[in-house]
Amino acid sequence: MNSAQDGSDAPTSPGPRELFDASSDAAAVVSGRGVVIGWTRGAEALLGYQAPEVLGGSVARLLAMPGDPVRVEGIAERCRSGMGWNGLVPVLHRDGHRIDVDLRVSASFRIGPDECFLLSAREQRRQWALGQSVLDGFLTRSPVGMAVMDLQLRYVWLNDTLERFGGVPREQRLGRRLSELLPGLQAETIEGLMRKVLVTGIPVTDYEYVGWSWADPHRQHAYSTSFFPLVDADNSVTGVCYMVSDVTERWNARQLLSLVNEAGTRIGGTLDVMRTAQELADFAVPRFADFVIVDLLEPVLSTQGHGTWLTDAGPAPATPVMRRAGMSSVREGCPEAVAQIGERVDFLPPPHGMDLLISGEPVLIPVLDPADELWLAVQPARAASIREFGLHSLISVPMRARNTALGLATFARSLNPISFQPDDALIAQELVARAALCVDNARRYTREHTAAVTLQRSLLPHALTGGTALEVASNYLPADATGGVGGDWFDVIPLSGARVGLVIGDVVGHGIAAAASMGRLRTAVQTLADMEMRPDELLAHLDDIVLRLDEEETDGGDAADRSVTTFLGATCLYAVYDPVTRRCSMARAGHPPPVVVAPGGQAYFPTIPAGPPLGLGGMAFEAAEIELAENSLFGLYTDGLIEGPDYDVELGMSRLGALLTRSDCDLATLCTSAVQQLVPVPQPDDIALLLARTHALDADHVASWHVPADPAAVGDVRAQATRQVEAWGFGDLAMTTELIVSELVTNAIRYAAPPIRLRLLRDSRLTCEVSDASSTAPRLRHARSMDEGGRGLFLVAQLAHRWGARYTTEGKIIWAEQEILQAD
Repeated sequence: MNSAQDGSDAPTSPGPRELFDASSDAAAVVSGRGVVIGWTRGAEALLGYQAPEVLGGSVARLLAMPGDPVRVEGIAERCRSGMGWNGLVPVLHRDGHRIDVDLRVSASFRIGPDECFLLSAREQRRQWALGQSVLDGFLTRSPVGMAVMDLQLRYVWLNDTLERFGGVPREQRLGRRLSELLPGLQAETIEGLMRKVLVTGIPVTDYEYVGWSWADPHRQHAYSTSFFPLVDADNSVTGVCYMVSDVTERWNARQLLSLVNEAGTRIGGTLDVMRTAQELADFAVPRFADFVIVDLLEPVLSTQGHGTWLTDAGPAPATPVMRRAGMSSVREGCPEAVAQIGERVDFLPPPHGMDLLISGEPVLIPVLDPADELWLAVQPARAASIREFGLHSLISVPMRARNTALGLATFARSLNPISFQPDDALIAQELVARAALCVDNARRYTREHTAAVTLQRSLLPHALTGGTALEVASNYLPADATGGVGGDWFDVIPLSGARVGLVIGDVVGHGIAAAASMGRLRTAVQTLADMEMRPDELLAHLDDIVLRLDEEETDGGDAADRSVTTFLGATCLYAVYDPVTRRCSMARAGHPPPVVVAPGGQAYFPTIPAGPPLGLGGMAFEAAEIELAENSLFGLYTDGLIEGPDYDVELGMSRLGALLTRSDCDLATLCTSAVQQLVPVPQPDDIALLLARTHALDADHVASWHVPADPAAVGDVRAQATRQVEAWGFGDLAMTTELIVSELVTNAIRYAAPPIRLRLLRDSRLTCEVSDASSTAPRLRHARSMDEGGRGLFLVAQLAHRWGARYTTEGKIIWAEQEILQAD
């Protein structure tokens, strides 16, 4: 170990001088006060200083950087703890040039009373210095952009590809940071990632971002960047290397997939043709285009025709008739010069005609020139609009689905300066294909829904009449497109004796099947009502019919059909009002109770036993009877009127009762108003409301007599009936009434049991009723020419408009009706 002659910190004790001096490693011993007290031949070779020139001197004069006491003390503490320190340090050669060395400071030790540190150094050598010509060919001209940044994130080296990506010359980059060259959030984000790599030493790979390329300034490019730490032989992080790849094609493919997937959730949310077309236009603006129009052929929008000429089979019309179905623009509002929603349009990009819709190939016009001769010759007005609104690029895509032409979707750009490219045409084609399928689904559903609604309306009564007993009004509201056609029905059935039957029901399910089932049940109710059944008996027979229909549905199909067969059920309420007694008997099968509004305005819901829904079988129905004051309001309704998403059935019934207490409008207006207020927006369930205002048959319209069980009494009864008919002013009916009364009374005396009564009713028809205590009904038969009897009922059937029998709790009633001719 060499000692300085004037160095007070030089060691005085003997040491392994020869070994230290002969070491080929560049090493030195420095005291705790920064004085060099040892110097090897390797250090002489590295820096050019001889031992006598540095021993006893300050180590600071060998550094090519200002001293940092805080940092020096931190290094000393690490050495005292046994950890040591290493890093890149710039030092000065004896001739004055700078050398970057990898410096390692070992643990501290003592020589006598002094704390000392052993420093070893090695010149930093770039790994790529060897074979520079090979590296130049591989790295500089690599298709991957690469750069090396120092610890301060300044450019140290970059290749030609990265220079081309960024557009900033190499000379302007070296020694500067990315944020200084390209200010912005993206540069700050990238530098943040590089700092993370410097701190953690963990690479960051495949960070993607979108930016502009100087090589292609008219198109955005996507880049994938990876950052790796630069580590020397001693595992010290000395910088960051980052690589950049142009992944525009991959990014575009991913964006296309994402765009199409999003379109699948945004387009076709409803089964409405016009709304689906508008959803396509709204989705594409401004994501893809600045201005979008969707034009559909008229048969697509029509719910009547099937548009068979739209397929590839057969010739197409020379000029298609289309209507604007959707339109959207980045401008506030759409241009007034453009056809508005619902208007007829005839736009087809020249020189194309109807064949464009049939072929299904998109038309791409990257540069839309309104001065083109084709536009000026064929569509001069549209060329002027193109120039006015600055449309510079256009794509038109025919809308086709299931081999059917539906219309044309057109995308244009104006504010977006980038022209459409072939890749954009593929995106537009995919978007339109998705929308076309949704439009075709909506078209087919609309056609089927319209057919179902038409079927249902044809099965409902077209005109309701309650005779003189009731004033009736009804309102039916179909379900919206999402709910489909329901099975609600109602009817008003004239019965004998001036009575009127009221029925309302709801078939389970939706669609044509529900409408057809409703029609069958309505016909069955009419048939059973004509048989003069009581309400509870009618529902029992109707329940049997529903069970039989359900069995037919189950047994009629194959195994696949039976696996999806649904339960055929229904609810129903049947009521019979008698204007003579003002009493109303009714029974219900799982249906909501009726509402009654008294003449004074009090609304209530009478208590009626709630029978099971139709189709369950095995359970009885129970009837109830109430008396209704004249001018009472009697209402029947389906559950869709009183059920809502934000309120329960009880609240709905209460609201219905309150709305029907109005007395300032006629019955039809009241019925319509109640439905509109209870159901202001379309609902997924159809709605029916049937209102009836009761009237009583005055006493002077009814005449009745007790008939003794004596054949001799027939003459007197016949005479009294004839005088009563003449008193009512129906002299032309006196003779036929006399014959009918004679036959019916005679049959009752001969074959039935007392008490026997005769009653005449003057209503819209003249009715003759004979009641007795027998439960045996007469049977009409055709007497042979030699028979002495059996012609009575046959004569009654010939003379009367209609006749029949109904059972009561006391027996039966045989009745016959005659038409009353109105005087001119």
